[in-house]
Amino acid sequence: MVYYNVSSYNSDMFLVGILSWWYGHGWIERFQLERSRLKATADFFSVGLLVSTLFAPFKQISTGKAIGSINDRFRAFFDRLLSRIIGSIVRTFVIMAGLVVMLLQSIFGSIILICWLIIPLLPIAGLIMWVIGWTPS
Repeated sequence: MVYYNVSSYNSDMFLVGILSWWYGHGWIERFQLERSRLKATADFFSVGLLVSTLFAPFKQISTGKAIGSINDRFRAFFDRLLSRIIGSIVRTFVIMAGLVVMLLQSIFGSIILICWLIIPLLPIAGLIMWVIGWTPS
């Protein structure tokens, strides 16, 4: 008759299950979370929309149609030109702010993903340091 140490078997399988989740499905979930945060930030700043409408008029000053005298036509042209310049300046600053926030998010997200891979190794490193007698000074 063969006796198995059931508690040892279960704890080994439990540890394998945790580590396989941590380096498999858990890491993929963490990556998808960081990616969705980046997409949400791009959506918050509307980077794609702002780039596509960069030189569109910002707020249309009530110039109406450029019909009438030459003076009215020049006034309407310069009003639209000024509106486009102001719009492009405002949109450029919002785009730059969005890109800076997205860059910082991607840097910190990468750090989090790297730490996610290293964290399970820390107890092993601590055990090794304890065995060799290393203590912080």
